[in-house]
Amino acid sequence: MPLLVLKMSNNMLSSNIPKELGMLSDLEQLNLAANRLGGSIPEQLEKCSRLLFLNLSRNTLGNSIPFQIGNLRTLQSLDLSYNMLRGELPYKLGFLRSLEIFNISHNELSGSIPSSFSEMVSLTSIEISNNQLEGPLPNNPAFSKASAEMLENNQDLCGNNKALEACTMTSRRKHSKKIVFLIMPPVFGIVILQFATLGILVHRRKKKNKDKPIEVLNENFTTILNYDGKMVHESIVEATEEFDSKYCIGVGGSASVYKAELPTGQVVAVKKLHQPEEGGINLKAFTSEITALAEVRHRNIVGFFGYCLHPRHSFLVYEFLERGSLAKVLRNEASAVDLDWIKRITIIKGVADALCYMHHECFPPIIHRDISSNSVLLDADHTAHVSDFGTARILKPTSSKWTSFGGTFGYAAPELAYMMEANEKCDVYSFGVVTLEVIMGRHPGDLISSLSISRAHQILFKDVVDQRILPPHGQAAEELVNVAKLVFACLDASPRSRPTMEQVSHKIAIRKPNHTTSLSQDVHSKATFAKAFDTVKLADLFDCLRP
Repeated sequence: MPLLVLKMSNNMLSSNIPKELGMLSDLEQLNLAANRLGGSIPEQLEKCSRLLFLNLSRNTLGNSIPFQIGNLRTLQSLDLSYNMLRGELPYKLGFLRSLEIFNISHNELSGSIPSSFSEMVSLTSIEISNNQLEGPLPNNPAFSKASAEMLENNQDLCGNNKALEACTMTSRRKHSKKIVFLIMPPVFGIVILQFATLGILVHRRKKKNKDKPIEVLNENFTTILNYDGKMVHESIVEATEEFDSKYCIGVGGSASVYKAELPTGQVVAVKKLHQPEEGGINLKAFTSEITALAEVRHRNIVGFFGYCLHPRHSFLVYEFLERGSLAKVLRNEASAVDLDWIKRITIIKGVADALCYMHHECFPPIIHRDISSNSVLLDADHTAHVSDFGTARILKPTSSKWTSFGGTFGYAAPELAYMMEANEKCDVYSFGVVTLEVIMGRHPGDLISSLSISRAHQILFKDVVDQRILPPHGQAAEELVNVAKLVFACLDASPRSRPTMEQVSHKIAIRKPNHTTSLSQDVHSKATFAKAFDTVKLADLFDCLRP
């Protein structure tokens, strides 16, 4: 029988809380209150993924609250009161959407309450008294209805509560001038993150003589920078010489991308938002990108290190991918020739795997809404990484699926012209366009718009593929025909007739080399195609070609 409840409160237990408690993956209740436990709260508790109640109150626990506690998605009650906890509240605590009771009173916690707490929809009772908290209360009923006793003896709280003064412009500026740099964690679990207002981007920090180290969630990125968000910001500004154009490697409608080499020697890509005088800062896209990238960890999705919101420079920081966008590689004659058929099929597989992960392995699912050859980046090994999540949507069951247009013309699904409904089949269509672009070496717009039954019977597939490289043979030809069949299914005019990305990813991934059977024998045995590669027509790639 698994251990579900562990209650050891009101004893004289001393020393530290064992990290091995994280091995109790079925644990639902953990109560160690009123003991003599010291040290830090072990971050390994995040592995108790079914935990409902956690009570560590009335001990002598110190240091900061580990951000990993925010991964306990089922947690309903959290009591850390009467300890010696210090530092700022982790932003990720706001991801505890099932939390009903929250008590951190009688500690030494400082800084502002993260705005992510506004999204704690189940919260009914809070107790934050006797700390050094400051700044506005989150926009949450539990905070606005809290009694004076639950809020008293803090540094400088303000907000929508009758026991507090309203936040003035002066008080808001006082807490908003600090630099924000949040490093995202390389965890394997999926974190639920939603931002209700633009305030999600601003952490207000208390400043005494010098800035305190910020909450650090990615040690690999900031170790040599002393875990200091301000220093990371300054290092990036210095590395790009105040974002000089010579470091710019790409320009978009709302942001420019720069290459920056940090003092550690690490090279990163910095996506800097345009300021109002440069065309308007798109905070909605900024928010969407952070929201989506905080959810995902996948080998075919660009690595996200963190973000910074600052009056002069607001940016996001990613891993640097040497070859740049797929569109750039395909446009360049030399790099396109280097992209042989095996590499191209591997890129297609990578994009399919990334979208399959987002649609079917993330909870709630994520749709990208802007898949194009510009949003697929390649590293030195030609591995594909999906990027540009500025229009991404998280499909919560309670949220509306209707949305404004998001995407790139030429890649967006046709139904978006008359039905602004956000769903995964839009990504499936865009994937089909990108895949056909990889196969053809150019955007397939003319082919898609003019394709008919009669014309498809006249066009040989070998004449459509990129002529800059040698025609595929053997396994590569076999794989390419299989992928092309999936592509045209993805481009079906009816969203319901398109396959899911799970089906696409599975069908591409399970295709194995066949060393004993030729292409013509294989396709004939499966009654899929009646001709070898050189004679395959576009019509042969359709189960049913719509007029």
